[in-house]
Amino acid sequence: MELGVNGLNAKATLGPAETVRMARLAEELGYRSWWAGEHVVLPSPRTPDAPMEPTDPILDPLVHLAYVAAVTERLELGTGIVILPQRNPLVLAKQAASLDVLSGGRLLLGVAAGYLEPEMTAVGVPYAERGRRTDEYIDAMRALWNEPAPSYQGRYVSFAHVDAHPRPMGPGGPRIVVGGHSPAAFRRAVARGHGWLGNGAGPADLAAHLDGLRRAAAEVERPGWLGPLEISFMQMSPVDADNARRYADLGTDRLIVYPLPLEDPAAVAAHLEQHAALPH
Repeated sequence: MELGVNGLNAKATLGPAETVRMARLAEELGYRSWWAGEHVVLPSPRTPDAPMEPTDPILDPLVHLAYVAAVTERLELGTGIVILPQRNPLVLAKQAASLDVLSGGRLLLGVAAGYLEPEMTAVGVPYAERGRRTDEYIDAMRALWNEPAPSYQGRYVSFAHVDAHPRPMGPGGPRIVVGGHSPAAFRRAVARGHGWLGNGAGPADLAAHLDGLRRAAAEVERPGWLGPLEISFMQMSPVDADNARRYADLGTDRLIVYPLPLEDPAAVAAHLEQHAALPH
């Protein structure tokens, strides 16, 4: 089980000096992946389902990860997650390929359908279409990355007689990690993702999500070229050694720590140091 860290593109850890310090510290401590989430806008005033205050700063994950790529050598760079239906898939495919090339193939493209209706409405995406758009956008990006003469015809995106280079470093494009806990998200992860990314309060939540993934695997076909589904999970509170062992026993590939509340860089550094010693 590998260790990762998420969330440091926000609040007190988003500045250039703090980013360099934390990214290099994580790499030195043996963390294998660094994740960055996104919200383009947030409801103001804050709504009960919003994860942050509207005044909490958060950097665009792809811009942030490009900066982290330049100051690290080994960390995998994950978007955790990009709200895919809010993005133009061809523009995102170009951005992802660019970051993948500049990082030497270290990108993990985490995507999900999103859940904040005010945010989606503000960027002009009908909330009810978010799931169908997510599926279509994944397929369209892969067509652009992989086909000798890329083309795609869908309800929300269509293109032909175009091409885009450079292509991503690895065959098939960046590994896509699908986030979310709904039955549709589980089916999407099984059918279209190299991996799945979830979060919760502890191993019991992960066990429940794994049940959902097993049900999805009985409902949709997984292409063989995707390989085994990688499981990444983020506990929303500090992780102790017993829970770390339980995550490993459940088959977790990546345990991702989240050094909340992200108000003090020194406390975040201490969190990273403490969790680096977890059994994994």
